[in-house]
Amino acid sequence: MDFEVIIVGGSYAGLQAGMTLGRARRNVLIIDSGKPCNAQTPHSHNFLTRDGETPAAIAKIAREQLKAYTTVQLRQGMAISAEKNSLGFSITTAAGEIFTTKKLIITTGIKDLLPEIPGVAECWGISVIHCPYCHGYEVANQPTGILGNGEGGFETVKLIQHWTKDLTLFTNGPATLSDEMQAQIRRKNIQIIETPVKGIIHENGHLSEVELSDGTKVPLKALYARLPFVQHSEIPAQLGCALTETGYIQVGDFGKTSVEGVYAAGDNCSMMRGVANAVAGGLAAAAFVNRELIWEEFDNAG
Repeated sequence: MDFEVIIVGGSYAGLQAGMTLGRARRNVLIIDSGKPCNAQTPHSHNFLTRDGETPAAIAKIAREQLKAYTTVQLRQGMAISAEKNSLGFSITTAAGEIFTTKKLIITTGIKDLLPEIPGVAECWGISVIHCPYCHGYEVANQPTGILGNGEGGFETVKLIQHWTKDLTLFTNGPATLSDEMQAQIRRKNIQIIETPVKGIIHENGHLSEVELSDGTKVPLKALYARLPFVQHSEIPAQLGCALTETGYIQVGDFGKTSVEGVYAAGDNCSMMRGVANAVAGGLAAAAFVNRELIWEEFDNAG
C-alpha cells in the first residue's frame, strides 16, 4: 500500500484535507491537475483573512504551508481512473503512474457547461458570475442581468434583487416562466427580455453590454448565469458514487459517499461554491477519514 489516503484534486478542499491529515501524521498523496475552475477569477471574497485575494495566491500559500508536513506529497498530474480492491483503491494517472491507498477523498470540483454565446467564456468568473456571496457586493446597485429561464431563472431573480434593483432577466428565447412568475417579476419593475442573446461585449472580461439578436444593446456591469454542470472527474462514476438529482456527489455526514472508503468535499458535492465552504468540507472529510483509520487500526490490533 503506497499511501494511507489519496486526495484527488488539489484546490482548497483538497489542500485543507491534506493539511488536516498531515497534522494527523498520515501518509498522504494529493494529485492535482492544476486546472481550477476559478483560474481567471480576479478576486476571491467572503473568506476570513483573505477577502479580496486572488484564488491563485490563496492556493499558493496553502501549498507552501503544506511543506511543513513531510508525510504529505503534492503531485502534479491528472488522475484518470480508480478501482476498488480488497485492500482499498488503486489510482491511475494520465502519465501511467499507479498508486494505491486505503482511503480516497475526491475534491475534483465541477465543470460548468458554458452557453455558446460569444464573450461568455472570456467573462466567466469576472463579470459573468454565478454567486452573489462571492461577487454580489462588488456589483451591488449596478445595472445587472440574469441569464436564466423557468423556475431556475425565477429563483435567481428573487435572490439577486436583494443586491440590486436595476435588474433585467434575459431568457434567451421564449420565456418558460409561469404567468404568475412573470407577474411577480414585473411587479418588481424587473424587465424580462425574451430576444435571444447574440453576444457579450466586453474588455478583458469586463462586460459593458449584452447584445441581442435584433441588434439591441443593453448596458450592464454584471450578468449572473445559472448554468448546468457535470462532474469534473470521471472517477466518482467509475467507483459507482451515487449522485443527487442535480448532479452533485451524494454525501452524508462528513463527506462520506455511497461507496465505502470514498469521501468527497468541495464544489463536487455542494451547491455552496466558495473557498470557505470548500475548506470546511475538506477539513471535515479528512478528520472523519482519520477517525475511520484509527478505529480500523484499533480494532485490528493484536
